[in-house]
Amino acid sequence: MPGADEIVERILRAILEHRLPPGTKLGEERLAVIFGVSRTQIRMVLSRLAHDRIVTPVANRGAFVSSPSVADAREVFEARRLIEPALASRLAAQVTAEQVARLRRHVAQEEAARVAKDRRAMVRLTGEFHLMLAEMAGNAVLARTLLELESLTSLILILYDSPQAAACPPGEHLELIEAIEAGDGERAARRMRTHLNHVEAALDYDAPQVETFDLERALSSDL
Repeated sequence: MPGADEIVERILRAILEHRLPPGTKLGEERLAVIFGVSRTQIRMVLSRLAHDRIVTPVANRGAFVSSPSVADAREVFEARRLIEPALASRLAAQVTAEQVARLRRHVAQEEAARVAKDRRAMVRLTGEFHLMLAEMAGNAVLARTLLELESLTSLILILYDSPQAAACPPGEHLELIEAIEAGDGERAARRMRTHLNHVEAALDYDAPQVETFDLERALSSDL
């Protein structure tokens, strides 16, 4: 039987992989059946997700995966531009050869997914790259904050990104790795800031997308 932390992580993972679109109703009873836990535990999970703005509770209707507004989206990218350049710079000052090799392997997987036109894998992998940088930088608080921001970013991409667009512009993650490997914190921070600007610039705030979904299938793939 999964604990609250595991259920939260599974829901976040489903959002990161674009399996749970904005507006999805997260009914307590259905989630309790899917995860095999009590409704009390599900209420705790939904409360935590609501605190992180991943879920929006609606009076007399239940909880829904959040649908970030344009203003929300701009705030998320503003927050990422404050946090991630500093993390990239911090990592550049302490990165190990093993970490660089791990990052390069990950980018190779991103490129393979891109060539295969596997958008779900590409979205997952490009999001994981940013989380790996945060983990390697060694600040657990900022890494957790970035996980929440990445989940919100996934919702933003679902709403405002073209389904054919790249989750992250090709080549830019490799440029980040090169700056980090060189120990150039200033260049790494600059590359990260430019990269995030490019991701946001690719969004179309005038044309929100609508996706269909199946709640059980979206969540059961991780069970």
